[in-house]
Amino acid sequence: MDDLDHLESQSIYIFREAYGKIEKLGMLWSIGKDSNAMLWLARKAFFGHVPFPCIHIDTSFKLPEMIAFRDRVSRDWGVELIVGQNKAALDAGMNHEKGRVVCCTALKTDGLKAVIEQHKFQGIFAGIRRDEEGTRAKERVFSPRGLAAEWDYRDQPPEFWDQFKTEFPPGTHVRIHPLLHWTELDIWRYIRREGIPVVDLYFSKGGRRYRSLGCAPCTGSVASTASTLDEIIAELESTKISERSGRAQDKEAEDAFERLRVGGYM
Repeated sequence: MDDLDHLESQSIYIFREAYGKIEKLGMLWSIGKDSNAMLWLARKAFFGHVPFPCIHIDTSFKLPEMIAFRDRVSRDWGVELIVGQNKAALDAGMNHEKGRVVCCTALKTDGLKAVIEQHKFQGIFAGIRRDEEGTRAKERVFSPRGLAAEWDYRDQPPEFWDQFKTEFPPGTHVRIHPLLHWTELDIWRYIRREGIPVVDLYFSKGGRRYRSLGCAPCTGSVASTASTLDEIIAELESTKISERSGRAQDKEAEDAFERLRVGGYM
């Protein structure tokens, strides 16, 4: 087994462990590279079928290429898709000009909480990685949340030698992170090896490309000439630019992202 084989088998084990222990599951699908890799792994874990719905929280500000990709792949792969949207906040005029943390809370966090409540999900798979951002490095693979999906990063169960706590008191909501142990480079190498489709915004056009995808007003591109998978991987092996350098909400305040995640953000 090489490194990717080991990462793959660990993620598949996490999927199956969660499926065997937690009754009502859903999986967040942001349409980015990580969640596409996670969806691919879920299909491998269950022999080509994903036995739980994929959840996309649509803020109405997503890049149009992302929505087209979502609709095409969900149709081609036979994915059960739940699209959540905080229509009340949008009708009231919520947008990034009211503050990016305020906007993310209303359109993403509150939108996700509404979907969880409506469908009574006990566990949600999310495609976060420890290397992506400092707050996510505090996560566990099986991470318990409060009744309102809030996260207490100071009170998380220990996880040693892939021994995960999967039994929680009634009413506990759990976030499960099958990619927590992967890196950005791992993801791209796996995408190349497996032939996983990704949104073409990741590939350079006119000397710029996206490394991280989100809402159009809050996500910027980076200077890059990488227009193939091989070139993206070569670029990442030498770059010192952070993956989320184009994400405006991370720059609003030093603790902005941590506050979002404590409140139940993805």
